[in-house]
Amino acid sequence: MKLKKIFFTSGFCIFIFLLFSCGENKQKPDFTVSSNITNGKIQTDDTLTIRVNSINKNLSGISFEIKSNDKVREIKPINLNSEINSDYKFLLNNITLGKKELFIKAENTTEKISFTLLNHIIPTVLEYEILNVFERPNNSYTQGLEFYNDTLYESLGQYGKSKLVKVDYRNGNILKEYKLRSNFFAEGITVLNNKIYQLTWKEKIGFVYDVNTFDQINSFEYNNSLEGWGICNDGSKLYKSDGTEKIWLLDPNNQKEGGFIEIYTNKNKVVGLNELEWVNGKIFANRYLFDGIAIINPDNGGIEAVINLSSLKNMVTKHEKLDVINGIAYNVKRNSIFVTGKMWDKIFEIRIKK
Repeated sequence: MKLKKIFFTSGFCIFIFLLFSCGENKQKPDFTVSSNITNGKIQTDDTLTIRVNSINKNLSGISFEIKSNDKVREIKPINLNSEINSDYKFLLNNITLGKKELFIKAENTTEKISFTLLNHIIPTVLEYEILNVFERPNNSYTQGLEFYNDTLYESLGQYGKSKLVKVDYRNGNILKEYKLRSNFFAEGITVLNNKIYQLTWKEKIGFVYDVNTFDQINSFEYNNSLEGWGICNDGSKLYKSDGTEKIWLLDPNNQKEGGFIEIYTNKNKVVGLNELEWVNGKIFANRYLFDGIAIINPDNGGIEAVINLSSLKNMVTKHEKLDVINGIAYNVKRNSIFVTGKMWDKIFEIRIKK
């Protein structure tokens, strides 16, 4: 018994010795990194500087990768330097905004720096003029609004009341309509190549219609984005908002989500992007519960300007179901923008002042 106890005690001591020895011999990283990022944020007009500090050895084969919009790619500094304890500099003006991760790799070590890339442009407030005011019934729960071939199309929401309609914008009369099943809550629409693309809210399904007959051609699912809010197109691809700071890019041929941009100002991310409209190379967006339009650069997601439309709500007839501003439709022929709101009895034709 005593002999067994001796063996047990000796074995336990060896185990403890090995355990602490392994801890003491744990491989240290080949290098450490630091940067000029402040409070986890940096702007697009800044030059990102990464300092690589070698630990007791010369480094070789250093490389950099960046994770942006859930995709990882190689990124090269503008001053590739093989010396140790070097500063590597990166231009940020060709990277989309939002959450980023930079991976620094050398030999057997990878270090990571996380940061948020902000826009360097302070949004300007644009003035506008009212060209016309068109009366309409006050029962349109406007979710999407779009001109196509000088004809106004509208998506009306709410469960049991959702519709796709063609409208006479001069008086609000419905010229053609398609009623959705009661379990669908219609959201934004856009029209491209004689096809209407309509989103639904929480059902994660969209519909494609023939613009002339309103016959349903197809349906599609969106499983990556959170919900269906607003949608627009640039003539070749679709842009879809989901209530977060993300705007998703969709292939119009198969409606698959091929990535996203994140919407930021020079200070913060912007969520609640609702109705979308493509206007002269920019995305115009209503923001839920905010009385205005944000003008977004689709290349990087930066908000460059805003239009304050809060005064328009004072010009519509007040009633108990009156809701938020929502609805942007650009009329190319008239070079003007039509805006309205949920349950508003007016559509306003406006033009941005230069």
